[in-house]
Amino acid sequence: MELSKISGLGFVGLGAMGLPMAGHLAAKLPENVHIFVFDINQASVDQLHQEHPQRITKCSGAKEVADKSEIILTMLPEGKHVRSVYMEGGSDTICSSDISGKLLIDCSTIDTASSLAVKDYIKEKFPTASFYDAPVSGGVVGAQKATIAIFLGCDGNDKNLPHLVQLLQLMGKEVIPCGGPSKGLAAKLSNNYLSGIIAIAVSEAMDMGMRSGLDPRVLHKVYGAGTAQNTICDRFCPVPGVYADAPSSKGYTNGFKVQLMRKDFGLALDMAKRVGAKNVLGEAGYATYDGASEDPRCRDLDSRVVYRYLGGNEDWQKDADEATASKLD
Repeated sequence: MELSKISGLGFVGLGAMGLPMAGHLAAKLPENVHIFVFDINQASVDQLHQEHPQRITKCSGAKEVADKSEIILTMLPEGKHVRSVYMEGGSDTICSSDISGKLLIDCSTIDTASSLAVKDYIKEKFPTASFYDAPVSGGVVGAQKATIAIFLGCDGNDKNLPHLVQLLQLMGKEVIPCGGPSKGLAAKLSNNYLSGIIAIAVSEAMDMGMRSGLDPRVLHKVYGAGTAQNTICDRFCPVPGVYADAPSSKGYTNGFKVQLMRKDFGLALDMAKRVGAKNVLGEAGYATYDGASEDPRCRDLDSRVVYRYLGGNEDWQKDADEATASKLD
């Protein structure tokens, strides 16, 4: 389904990630494509419409979006929301519309069972429709800058692959076909498991180095030059003031909420159990994110706030300045 040949594209779910993703589509799609959107948070819908008044049409529900669109994207918090929007939400669902021949792409990070249930339902009711899982990675900053990676549950022989890649690249830097149905999700969950573990490890390593008298900016350079180099430390450093664009340097705001990391981490552990994988760090990692999610100092903040939860020093710059001043005195 070529983008130049469609007239309507739908987007359901304008949260912290979905809103900027839909914004990129509004800015970059061919002029002939109109975008129909819905979210239960009317403020997000209004914001997108204000930014792109000629391109965006506000809809009353998921069914209206599906009625008016040939391609529908969804970006929702959990599996229960995906099930509800597609098939379990009564008369206002995507599948209460005739979606025959349409392309449906779910960018949510959910359990593989829910994704496969939606795919099987669509295949049974609308054999000519095509449903794909396409979870994303890169956080809110990545969604805003269109630098997210998109893990597509689609194999290399799928006739829709070129069109899917063309569309998804408008929102992200890299689109990686991961195989058949739910394999994009399997890739994303394993990625977030690793990302979550690394964030805890970086927090612990930074803390022990700083307590030993090292400047965290020096540690940042050391890790970047040594075998410990990793993206979390490079661009999402948990220590405030080390990397200016990291959420930690902005009060741990505008990032991937710690509750969402707990959710994804739990989904990854469930997946590991289903496939018989052994995760020696899994339970400790989950307990850390679970504790941080319930801590009022950390809740609703970027997941790298585990540095705060683990007792890391956030005032190191002030302490360093005071130490310098005392030496001068």
